[in-house]
Formats: sequence, structure tokens, C-alpha cells
Amino acid sequence: MTTDKNINLTMLCDFYELTMGNGYLAAGMADRVTYFDLFFRSVPDDGGFAIAAGLEQIIDYIQDLHFGPEDIAYLRGRGIFSEDFLKYLEDFKFTGDIWAVPEGTPVFPREPLIIVRAPAIQAQLLETYMLCMINHQSLIATKANRIVRAAKGRTVLEFGSRRAQGGDAAVVGARAAYIGGCAGTACALSDQLYGVPAGGTMAHAWIQMFDSELDAFRAYCRTYPESATLLVDTYNTLQSGVPNAIKAFDEILKPLGIKKCGIRLDSGDLAYLSRHARKMLDDAGWTECTITCSNSLDEHLIQDLLNQGACIDCFGVGERLITAESEPVFGGVYKLAAVEEPDGSITPRIKISENVGKITNPHFKKLYRFYGRDTGKAVADYLCVHDETVDDSGTLEIFDPEATWKRKTVYDFEAREMLVPIFQGGELVYDRPTLDQIKAYCAAQVDTLWDEVKRFENPHRYYVDLSQKLWDIKDALLHGRK
Repeated sequence: MTTDKNINLTMLCDFYELTMGNGYLAAGMADRVTYFDLFFRSVPDDGGFAIAAGLEQIIDYIQDLHFGPEDIAYLRGRGIFSEDFLKYLEDFKFTGDIWAVPEGTPVFPREPLIIVRAPAIQAQLLETYMLCMINHQSLIATKANRIVRAAKGRTVLEFGSRRAQGGDAAVVGARAAYIGGCAGTACALSDQLYGVPAGGTMAHAWIQMFDSELDAFRAYCRTYPESATLLVDTYNTLQSGVPNAIKAFDEILKPLGIKKCGIRLDSGDLAYLSRHARKMLDDAGWTECTITCSNSLDEHLIQDLLNQGACIDCFGVGERLITAESEPVFGGVYKLAAVEEPDGSITPRIKISENVGKITNPHFKKLYRFYGRDTGKAVADYLCVHDETVDDSGTLEIFDPEATWKRKTVYDFEAREMLVPIFQGGELVYDRPTLDQIKAYCAAQVDTLWDEVKRFENPHRYYVDLSQKLWDIKDALLHGRK
């Protein structure tokens, strides 16, 4: 989604992808098959896991990859690209293979969320857009999941469009929040484009437009009797807002036999106000009236409110969700992991850094997740070389690659491959799930994680192990051995 429909998203790339592509062609490496991994290095907010999101937009992007006449003219005007390269771009089409974890999957640092196998120029040109989509939507889906878990079964709505970092961020951010567990959004366009349920009632301006607060409430109840939620904090929540809401409900809804209604609090001491509002509503016989609260909420404030006994049925969460304010960068990267030789063999590549966290895992890989057969819970993830298989009929000793002395034996487990084919030979082979299916899958997969991994503070670090073969390859590359 872009504001200008004439923009070609193929050009949403870092300029070095074009200079490298020109260079690959000049060096005779344009058709050299490469393997790239897209992964992230740390979980936002020091959490125990992240939620993968953004694959749907990547699929759409790849299916529309092309360079139009305006793009070629712009690149020619830069004066640094060969005519051979410009001709290559005129006929550009993605012909490679892509594997990815499905959207909604809980994921962990340094394991590939996407693997791309493609000729060097093609693979390189995917980098920016793929990272843009995965980094943003995974960040928001992860934050949303934290907030939803803090709400302990209460409804959470995404309210952040007006504080998002631009229109695209608002629309796909609402989509990602829905994947993470939010029940809906205030963003109408996200509903229109992606089917994220949109809803809303009124702003303070509605109340101010009328001669009295009670007149505003009456008018709204007459217009929307089946879904009347009244904003009660424009003037004085407990002295006028809630009493006037009760009067409007009594006058308009009660004669219609309607019991379903709501109020919303958007300021003040939400724990105190919600408790008193609940008592006032119950005493007036409106026991089914829900209380929605908004106002710069996040998972920590929601936890605090519930710990204080707040009587809140629904949370509207805006800026701190849509911007992931507490840690607004996901940190995904896209790194070369291997190259394919003319004879079909695969040569691993590694990036080495003095910063140990930036050392990559080489080679074309598989990713397994082990689930306990007795509990259904995820036990560990296992990275291995593409030609390895896991025998889950017995036991397997795994180790923590960050502390090789720390070993763990897994038994009575089921091994499932996590990366599924998306494109093969440039053609889409993935049966895309609906957004509701993705949301349900996310909830089910998060439920497979132990509570210790889901803690907000000091979560248990989940094992992401390397097979012995992969570890030996990495160790040999680190020490200059072949």
C-alpha cells in the first residue's frame, strides 16, 4: 500500500543494491545463485519471543517486481550504470525460490524468518522492501501480543492511526496488531484493504457540538441504539458523564429492550474512575454496560490497572502500540549465507565481527521446532544444514550455541519444519491463509510456549540450537579452516 499508486515499489531499495547489481553483471556474477537469510538479533523490550508478520505484503511485492520506463530513465540519468545493466533491468523478473515461517509464528533471535535462493542481482534487490515489511509488522505484532496478554482476556483495540509514522504504517500496523491479537482497529482503510474489523463511536467534539452533554448522549443513542458507547470524560466523569450516560440509556435504550451498551474513559485515574463508574452503572441496573478505557496505554500500564482492581472490559491502545514506543526498532537484517557453485554444490559464507552478536550462521539451512508429545509445548528450535533430517523417534542432545557447555537432552518430542515454500522458480506456490486464519494460528502457537518464556520481566531464554554439522561448519569458517 502506498499513497501514490504510480510509485513502483521495486524502486524502494537502497541505492547500493543497484550499484552492486551493476557490479555483479560487470563481474560476470549476475547469474551466480546465492542464499540469503533474513533474521533478527534481539527481541524487542527484552521479551522472550517475537511474532513474525509482513509476509503477505512481500508476496504482493515480488509478484509485481519490474522496472518501468520511468525507472530506467532515472537510472540512466545517474550516469553510473551500464547499458547492459539497464537492459537487464528492463527484462527483470524474479525467478528464485523463497522459504519463510508463516505469519503469526513466534520466532527467536538469529533464526531465519525468510530464506531467499536466487541469482545474485535478484536476491540483492529484495533486501530493503523485505526488511521494511518484516521489521515493521513483526515489531507491531510483537508489541500487540504483549499488550493483549497483559489484558488477560479482555478486548484490546488498536487506536493508533493518528500517531503512526505515516499512512502506510497506520494501515499495515493495524493489520500486524490484529495478527498479534487485537480484536479490531479504528482505521477504516485497514478494514477496507485487509479486513481488520474497524469500529468507533465518538470524539469529544461530538459532545461539545451539542448544547449539553445529555443532549449529545441522547442523539447518539437514537442514531446507534444497538452499539451505543458514550465518551463520558468531556466535562466531569463521575459528576456528569456517567450520570448523563445512565439517563440516556434509561430514556432511549431501555424502552427498546436494549441492554448492550458501553461507556469510554479517555483521561484521569482510570483505575479509580472505572471502579466508581462500574458501581454507578450496576446500581442503575446497567450491569451489561461495558467500560472501555484509552489514554496512552501499554502492557505495563494495563497490568498495573488490573492489579489495582480496575473494572475495565476493553482497552483502546494507540501511540504506544502503533509506534512500539518502548523499543521502536525490530532490528532484522538480511545476510548472505551461501553461494551455489556451477556443479550445484553449496559453499557456505559467514560474516565475522568483533561484535559476537553480529556473527552470522552460515549455509543453506532448515529450521525445526521441537514440541513435547506429552505437553504440546515448544521445547527448542533447531537449525541444521539443508540436507540434514531430524529423527524424532528417540532422544537428541542439543546445546546452547551461546554457551556450548550448556546442554539439554530432548526426548518424546515431535520435530516440525518451520520454513515453508513460498516461491519456487519465481512462481508462487504458497496457499495464502486469510487474516483471521493467521490471527488464530498466532494465538495457537503462542499458547505452545511455556509461561516462563512469555514473562515480561526476565523471560526464560528459549533454546535455538545448531546441529553438530552446522556448528562444525561455522567453527571451521571462524577459524579459517575449509
